[in-house]
Amino acid sequence: MESSRLVSIIFFFYTIILSISSINCKDNNLVTNQAALFVFGDSLFDAGNNNYIDTISGFRSNFWPYGQTTFKFPTGRISDGRLIPDFIAEKAWLPLIPPNLQPSNDNNQFTYGVSFASAAAGALVETFRGLAINLGTQLNSFKNVEKRLKSELGEAEAKRVFSRAVYLFHIGGNDLFYPFSANSSTFQSNSKENFVDFVIGNTTSMIKEVYKMGGRKFGFLNVGAYDCSPSSLILDRTKIGSCFKPATELIDMHNKKFPDVLRRLQRELTGFRYALHDYHTSLSERINNPTKYGFKEGKRACCGSGPLRGINTCGNRLGPSQGYELCENVTDYLFFDSSHLTEKAHRQIAELIWSGPPNVTGPYNLKALFEQ
Repeated sequence: MESSRLVSIIFFFYTIILSISSINCKDNNLVTNQAALFVFGDSLFDAGNNNYIDTISGFRSNFWPYGQTTFKFPTGRISDGRLIPDFIAEKAWLPLIPPNLQPSNDNNQFTYGVSFASAAAGALVETFRGLAINLGTQLNSFKNVEKRLKSELGEAEAKRVFSRAVYLFHIGGNDLFYPFSANSSTFQSNSKENFVDFVIGNTTSMIKEVYKMGGRKFGFLNVGAYDCSPSSLILDRTKIGSCFKPATELIDMHNKKFPDVLRRLQRELTGFRYALHDYHTSLSERINNPTKYGFKEGKRACCGSGPLRGINTCGNRLGPSQGYELCENVTDYLFFDSSHLTEKAHRQIAELIWSGPPNVTGPYNLKALFEQ
């Protein structure tokens, strides 16, 4: 309890210091020398954008017990506390990166970066269409930020911000799972391999667009082992506890192809540098060997209902009549809800992305990219 209180106090003063720094920067009409962090993706990275769009409650987390650990209130992050980009920002000496749709944003904050990520987002437009901010729309939002910064800072200074920034992506998992929850015309009319190629192709087009806008330093996570998350472990009621094999095939195919695409981009695009974290292995390791990483539960969620708490009712997402269970000690758990990790897990993954060796995060890690 005392250690938790100490963390909260430290975090409180850290936020105040960063806020004062931001105010001083604005008052003196200066631009930070820190490299900015621009974040794109899905629920693993969504800092609260889905709070501000018309979507279903299952794709939001602006209610208790989300946010219970560090923030002590729900922020829109789908976790008990901070997400991977929050820890990356801290390591890069940046303030918390705000969601793009947050009404209080101003141009000064954008010089540090902003998050466009949206829970349930995909690289494909059809993935949960109308319920999330797909990758193409996130790109359009980034172009709007570019216009605002050029207007505020001038062409040369804005160009400097974008060329020094790091662009962090996590996308594709929702696309690979979507065909199993809805009739996907793209999936139905193509082979599995072609479908995966479409997902990667859309992501690649996005990367190239950011490169054209001046981006040179990129961070990526491959698709995690969500075929073995609590929600997936209960999909086949005849084999509770078994990974969802139909999704496994697509995930493995995606993760085999994606590194080849990044290597090709590095050859084709002058100055293109990237860090690719093997998130699939990191997550699998923790699911299958939780005690090795300080967890007691690798397959049961802290919050939810049903077998393994794998039904997504955390915080009464599906209505008060559904009810949910909440664990006593969240730090014992890898998963906070049926398919999203705890703050403790996010911290561990962020460490690997930030300073992991080349076989874990390569050819660069994010620390190296921020220092360049």
